[in-house]
Amino acid sequence: MIDPVSKFKYPDAWVSLCRDKADLELVQGGLAVLTSDGTVLRRGFTTGTTAAAACRATIESLDGNELKSVNVRLACGITTPVGVVAGDGVASCFKYSGDYPDDATAGIEFRARFVRFQDGVALDVGNGIGRWDHKTPRYGKGSPAISHTAMYCIASSIASACAAYGEQGALIRLEAVDGERIALRTLNGRIGVVGGISVLGSTGLVEPWDDHLGQDSVERARKAEQAVVTTGRVGLRYARLKYPDREVVLIGAKIQATLDSRSDGLVLFGLPALIIRFIDPTVLDGTGHRTIEELVSSEEGRRVIHTSVERFKLRYPGHSIAIIDRQGQVLGEAL
Repeated sequence: MIDPVSKFKYPDAWVSLCRDKADLELVQGGLAVLTSDGTVLRRGFTTGTTAAAACRATIESLDGNELKSVNVRLACGITTPVGVVAGDGVASCFKYSGDYPDDATAGIEFRARFVRFQDGVALDVGNGIGRWDHKTPRYGKGSPAISHTAMYCIASSIASACAAYGEQGALIRLEAVDGERIALRTLNGRIGVVGGISVLGSTGLVEPWDDHLGQDSVERARKAEQAVVTTGRVGLRYARLKYPDREVVLIGAKIQATLDSRSDGLVLFGLPALIIRFIDPTVLDGTGHRTIEELVSSEEGRRVIHTSVERFKLRYPGHSIAIIDRQGQVLGEAL
């Protein structure tokens, strides 16, 4: 059985330990993950998926039907029904977080309203969705804090619903109910997103990080003959391409515990943010940058990466490191 989201091939021994056919169907469909003891943990939906479902439902409900779900094509390529409450061009979708217990935006309501059909898809971003208070490498000052992947999912959902009506596009108004208050639970303020939450989602799904990683990711890395440990889904994808003969383990923020689990034989692999901050928690101090991404994209970026790699090898001489960008290109490594 292969996870259609991460492309991880579940060992047959894991599959045999799960006796619930319905749970295995969720795993096979990408809506859940299977752990080594046969436990199935459900993935949730990201804020991007939730917003996309609300926007699509505004159009599908124009004919007077009261909708309870709409099909959304997620960023990872899976098409799945997402629950909504919709009628007469107004829709709500409440964020489902699966088995991730500490999701700060769990249950948040995205509310969307159809404004009009038009040529092209447009989104009128309303209350509760944050905006950048400064220019970043990927977003302009004042632009909505909606990632490019999430925006593509939203726009595609609107466009496909319009196609079903024979229309070329539509204008939809979107807001996150109580988003400004809920954003206080997140790190938005630290990175310069103000006035509401961020709308994100690289795959469209929320991983059950705490349960899944806490149970066996460190142990998997410790026991593997050769292992590549990575902090996120971008790293996971490129690590499997770069190291096809090694076990790749998604560890999230559990870097310290993983490296301490053995004296040698691991490759720490992934994007700069978590890795560089782990190596030097004070790296942003005095730089004028709010995020690692900004720092790495600046003129100081090459020096920062080189210094981080050197510090890592001094601290963990038995392990290796490779820092990549979002296209999988290696920015710095020591093997």
